[in-house]
Amino acid sequence: MPRNDIRFGTDGWRGTIAEDYTFANVRRAAQGFARYLLDQGHRGAWVVVGYDKRFHSENFAAAAAEVLAAHDLRVYLTQEATPTPVISYAVVDKGAVAAINITASHNPPGDNGFKVRDRHGGALPPAALRAVEARIPATEDAVVRVPLAEAQAQGRVVVFDPKPAYIAHLRELVDLERIRDAGLKVLVDPMWGNGAGWFPRLIGGGRTVVEEIHNVRNPIFPEMKRPEPIPPNVDVGLAETVRRGADVLIINDGDADRLGLGDEHGRFVDQLKVYGLLAYYFLEVRGERGPIVKTISTTALLNKMGRQYGVPVYETGVGFKYVAPKMLEVNALIGGEESGGYAFRNHVPERDGILAGLYVLDMMVRLNKKPSELVDLLFRAVGPTHYKRIDVPFQGDRGPIEARVRAARPATIGGLKVVGFRDLDGYQFLLEDGGWLLIRFSGTEPLLRVYCETTDPARLDAILHDGLRIAGVTPPAEA
Repeated sequence: MPRNDIRFGTDGWRGTIAEDYTFANVRRAAQGFARYLLDQGHRGAWVVVGYDKRFHSENFAAAAAEVLAAHDLRVYLTQEATPTPVISYAVVDKGAVAAINITASHNPPGDNGFKVRDRHGGALPPAALRAVEARIPATEDAVVRVPLAEAQAQGRVVVFDPKPAYIAHLRELVDLERIRDAGLKVLVDPMWGNGAGWFPRLIGGGRTVVEEIHNVRNPIFPEMKRPEPIPPNVDVGLAETVRRGADVLIINDGDADRLGLGDEHGRFVDQLKVYGLLAYYFLEVRGERGPIVKTISTTALLNKMGRQYGVPVYETGVGFKYVAPKMLEVNALIGGEESGGYAFRNHVPERDGILAGLYVLDMMVRLNKKPSELVDLLFRAVGPTHYKRIDVPFQGDRGPIEARVRAARPATIGGLKVVGFRDLDGYQFLLEDGGWLLIRFSGTEPLLRVYCETTDPARLDAILHDGLRIAGVTPPAEA
């Protein structure tokens, strides 16, 4: 694929800064999106543009705003680096028709990205993304733009602060005062990203103590490989949790749309357990009912809860480009994926790591339990779950690997009988204990991902070993 061939993956277009992610290509992508919006009948409408704390993100955002302004679209440009969910909520609050978000989320430091959102603040479905791609000009020569200062003087670009409206909305969803007065000690790791300062602002100043680490801008992301809220990137935060005697560790990725969780003992609570906890919180603790939307790569506990509480569970491919449209279609109570992204009813159909963290804290306060106790409660109510993933760097032709996996029909994996096979997104082998093995290529990075869930933690490595064998690949040394 040529370097300048812009394609939207699982969540937007991402590339390496100064190689394929250049100002020229950002402008091309912005023009493709502008033309798409015009063809949808949105001439003269407002579009929100925001950005993260990566290298040059504010300048890439300005470049996108200049192109939109030249296409008879008006732009609300965030005044500073802003969490992805806040950008998404601003679309709804401002009555805008779409958003562009300059962020590479959890990718390595050398990357940046370009996400697009619809009038609901959610990801565009695959067909719409293909329509955007089809309108991207082949070269920058075809791009038109208005200098930012000129666009601002003409009122085509308006710089604004999206925080007050978002915070007012959060107060409608969760009792912030109850958390503020609970006397918790909360450690927050925003991973050098957009989540810095948010939890102190929302729940600090009372009996609850909120402390932060990694809370300034540093686009090389020291003490972690990347701002992704999973081990080993969270190891420093987990150690600090124990050293500081915190009750919980709340972790947000670089653009704050994902949640990672550490318990009071400095142990990581994986994303599948967190999704189970959030579903239990709504269904049992709050007594709410509604459909659950999950990607095939997240926990089977949700299927059990669906049967237990009499609510439908819908499964989708991996990525919020599938989850968000389904949430809107069925008015879902909650939607989420294996990466730690969770979205909620009465909000926007977008991952929100800030709101998800507040819901976990509210659950702790309501039940007077620490994270390890919440996991024990979940397991007693629904049953245990254990999860692990291996990422294998990959370049070249996927064909032989896909053919090998598609043709595989093992009788057992990790010593468990295989009872089913699905190819909704990648290749998933269903196991007799209700668990699964999934083999798929990442939609955001050149990686082959091998994931599994099982009721028996002793089987995790054996299941993954069999998955790697089926794919015919060798794990990286650190795995």
